[in-house]
Amino acid sequence: MKIVVASSFVPFVDGGGRFIVEWLTERLRAEGHAVERIYLPFIDVPTTMLEQTLAYRLIDVAQSADRLIAIRPPAHVIPHPNKVLWFIHHFRAFYDLWDSNYRSVPDRPESHAMRRRLWHMDGIALREARRVLTISKVVASRLRDFNGVPSEVVYPPLHRPEQFRCDGYGDEILCISRVEYHKRQDLLIEAMRFVRSPVKLRLCGIGLSPDYRRALIGIVERHGLHGRVTLDYRWVGEDEKIDLFANALAIAYVPFDEDGVGYPALEAAPARKAVVTTTDSGAVVELMRDGINGEVLPPDPAAIAGAFDRLYLDRARARRMGEAHAAHVAGMNITWDRVLERMLA
Repeated sequence: MKIVVASSFVPFVDGGGRFIVEWLTERLRAEGHAVERIYLPFIDVPTTMLEQTLAYRLIDVAQSADRLIAIRPPAHVIPHPNKVLWFIHHFRAFYDLWDSNYRSVPDRPESHAMRRRLWHMDGIALREARRVLTISKVVASRLRDFNGVPSEVVYPPLHRPEQFRCDGYGDEILCISRVEYHKRQDLLIEAMRFVRSPVKLRLCGIGLSPDYRRALIGIVERHGLHGRVTLDYRWVGEDEKIDLFANALAIAYVPFDEDGVGYPALEAAPARKAVVTTTDSGAVVELMRDGINGEVLPPDPAAIAGAFDRLYLDRARARRMGEAHAAHVAGMNITWDRVLERMLA
C-alpha cells in the first residue's frame, strides 16, 4: 500500500510529536508498505494559525497515495478519501485550556472569533476521516465533548522497549522531559523543600521558554537546593537516557492535564521503575494503579515529597512498584502490532 504519513512540527523542537511519526513510518516500511512522510512547520501563533492551516488544506495527495495517516494538527485537515487520524491533541488554547491559567491567547473579540472558526474547521476535517484514533482516553473525551466525534484509543508504543533495563534503585528521582511551564518541573523542585530523606532529584531536558528555565534556577537558589536538585538543561541522547533510567530510584512525571500517557511513564515500565504523578496530570494516570505501580498524588509539593521519601526509605517497595509497573503496562498491549492493525484496518 502507498501511505502518506503527515504531521506538523515546531522547528528545532524534538519530542513525542516527532517520535510518533518517525517510529510509525519505520514500522510501516518494515511491513512492506511504501511510505512518504510529509512534515510542514507549524508555529502556534494565533494571528497566523488559519493561514498556516490553509497550507495543509491545499496539499493534494489523493491521486498518489492509497491512504493518508494524519497525526499532529493541523495535518488532520489534509483532504483524502481514505484518511485515518491518529489524533494527538487539539489546539488546546482554544479548547480545554480556554478557561485555564495555561491559556495562551488574550480574552479579546478576535480570539473568540478565531475559536469559532477553528471549531468549525475541525468539525469538517474530523468528520472527513474514515477512522479516528486517539492517543489516550483524555483526547478521546475531548473529541467527544467538544466536537461530537467518536474515536478509538490506541496508545503509542515505545520504539524499542527492550533497550531499557534496571541496574538497581539509586538515590535519584528522575524526570526527563521538555522543560515547559505545563510540564511543571517547578512542582518537583518545590517538593524537594519538604523531603526528610537524602533523596535527590534530577531534571533533564530543554524547552522554548528561557523565562521558565530562569524560574527553575531561581527556586533552587532561593531554597538552597544545590546538591539536592540537578538541573541538566540539555537534550539527553537515547543511550544516556537508558542508563539514567536503569539507575534511578523512580520516575516523576507531573504535567498539567497531559494529552498522552507520556513517554517517561512508558519508559519507566521496561526499566522497572515506579512512577510518581499527580491527579491532574491527565492521560498519565491511565497507566497508573495508585499504590501499586507508583503514586498518584494531589499536585501539592508536600504530598509529592512524601512519595519521594517513602520510595527512598523503602527500596524493596520501590522495587515491587517498579516490577508491578512493568507487568501492568505489558498487560495493556501497547504494541506496534496493535497500532498497525488499527491503522490499516
